[in-house]
Amino acid sequence: MSKYLNRTVVGIDVASAFSFASILCPDGSQFRKPFRINHTVEGFNYFLEQIKKAEEEYAMKPVFFMESTGVYHLTLFHFLKDNKFDAFIINPLVTNCNKNKEIRKVKNDKNDSLSIARLGKFEDIKVSSDIDLSVFSLKLMIHDYYKLMDDRISYKKKLSSSLTMAFSGYQDVFSNTCSNASISILKEYPTPQLVISAPKEDIISILLCSRKGVKWAEKKYEKLIECATAAKYISLSAPRLSISITTCISLYEALDNEIAKLVNEIKSFVDSDDLPPTVNKNAKLLMSIQGLGYITAVTILAEIGNVGNFLKPKQLVAFFGVDPAVNESGNFKGDRVKMSKRGTRFGRRALYAVALASIRSKRNGEPTNPVLLKYYQENLKGKKPKVALVAIMHKLIKYIFAVLKNQEAYQLREPKLHQRMYLENHSWNAA
Repeated sequence: MSKYLNRTVVGIDVASAFSFASILCPDGSQFRKPFRINHTVEGFNYFLEQIKKAEEEYAMKPVFFMESTGVYHLTLFHFLKDNKFDAFIINPLVTNCNKNKEIRKVKNDKNDSLSIARLGKFEDIKVSSDIDLSVFSLKLMIHDYYKLMDDRISYKKKLSSSLTMAFSGYQDVFSNTCSNASISILKEYPTPQLVISAPKEDIISILLCSRKGVKWAEKKYEKLIECATAAKYISLSAPRLSISITTCISLYEALDNEIAKLVNEIKSFVDSDDLPPTVNKNAKLLMSIQGLGYITAVTILAEIGNVGNFLKPKQLVAFFGVDPAVNESGNFKGDRVKMSKRGTRFGRRALYAVALASIRSKRNGEPTNPVLLKYYQENLKGKKPKVALVAIMHKLIKYIFAVLKNQEAYQLREPKLHQRMYLENHSWNAA
């Protein structure tokens, strides 16, 4: 049962330019019809006037509930907080499950605001009541970083498709078409004809900028000329295709520069006094986990927010959306379950990258995380690759939870040694 059952409750359905509010009296009846709140100074003042009427009527301050809607709810939420009201944010998954309980299907903003008010008044639900704007700003910067990365990848793919048409075989010469040497060549000589007619010393000088030596440059030049000669006959000869190549390169480089600037901004923000000092400290602690880099650590921290909201690792697993979706009915128990994917998308993406890095080996052959690699090769043998990776992600979440809760750097230990230490600790405490 909700602890606000005998309180005046206001439910707000938030949109970008306006919202709708419904006020429920202490006895559960409507104080007045749902009304519109424009997101302007006049609209917010009108909202306060209506709230004061309910406050004077029942001699108590109302409690406010609203649905999380990306960024649109933030202004109204902080306006209420600044005016010393109790305001709470509900997860949209919770509100969606409780809307349209009636037989008649009705979907509009007025009805939604009333549904949110009833949910806050009568149901015992999990809500959040505070947003750290500095951490939220960091979260937005991280989201921008991944969006820029996605845009850069899309232009890299487009460059590959353009080269397939205009310069067939080029990707066999440069496996990474967006390496410094490859981009420098394509900016000067975007067609096979231009490569063949270019002086050898000019191309060699460009290739030497990669600092891989003269022998590598000579060998790469021979392969490039061989490729260009073949492409001259088998590729499309449309001259305008070179424009697509140079355009992709320009946009790729522009995005690359913006990503570099944003990473520097994120680093300076984390190091500044604008964020709680625990963010910088926790980022360094997370980076003690093998395979977990700086941006990944900051992403996980920005998405988690306050780790104190999670009491056990299972809650953090559900937050990342890597918990299994249960499918059971009567005697039927589904054995083909998938991840729920109801948690943070960016956090799950970062965690997936760490899981991949954890089961790889470095250039010198040394495994990144020998414990996880052994677990992947032995305990998960026979599992589908993605199923095995999800199991690695589960392990990593437990590591992250332990590191952040104990405020201690990650220590690589074999499971048997860890189990023995755990038992010794508990037997000592029991004694």
